[in-house]
Amino acid sequence: MTVHRPFTAATQVGTAAHHAFELAAGVGLVFQPELGLAGSSALWSTILPVAFVTAARSPDRMEPVLAYSRGAALGGVAVHFMLWPWRARPVPLLDEAEGLNARQLPWYNAVLYGWALAALAAVARETPPRSRKWVALGLATTVIFRKSAAYHFRWATEQARVDPQWWNRGLQEADARRR
Repeated sequence: MTVHRPFTAATQVGTAAHHAFELAAGVGLVFQPELGLAGSSALWSTILPVAFVTAARSPDRMEPVLAYSRGAALGGVAVHFMLWPWRARPVPLLDEAEGLNARQLPWYNAVLYGWALAALAAVARETPPRSRKWVALGLATTVIFRKSAAYHFRWATEQARVDPQWWNRGLQEADARRR
C-alpha cells in the first residue's frame, strides 16, 4: 500500500506514542477525567487508527480533517512547553512534566519532538494552501488543550492520592510538595 500522506500518518503515530507514554507512566489518557479510562481508550483507539488509514489512503474530501489534525498535533506539543518548565540546550527540553522522573524525561522529550517534527513536516509538505485555515483552526485549539491538560494534571494528581497503586509516584510526590 502506498502511503499518500506519510508525515500526516506519522503525526497520528506521534499522537499515539504520546498517549501510550503517558498511560504507561501512570499519568492517564487525554480526556480520561471526562470519559473515564474505558471511554478515553475507546476514543483514541478509534480516532487514531482511522486518522492513520485516512492519511495513508488520502481521500481528498478528508483533507480539512487531516489539516485540522496537523495543527492540533502542533498545539498538543506546544501545550507541554506552556505548562511545564523547560530550558534551551540547545533546543527546548522539558525539565519537568506530568510527574515524570529523570529517567523518563529524555524519552518523553524525544516523543514530543518526534510528534512535533512529524506534524511540522506534514504541514509544510502535505498541506495544500486551501487547507491552511484548517491547520490554523487546529492550532487554535491549543487554548482548549491547555485548559484541559491543566485540569487533567490536577485530576490525575488527586487520583494518585486516592488510588496510589495505579498512578505514578511523581504525581504523588508533586501532590505532597504542594501540601
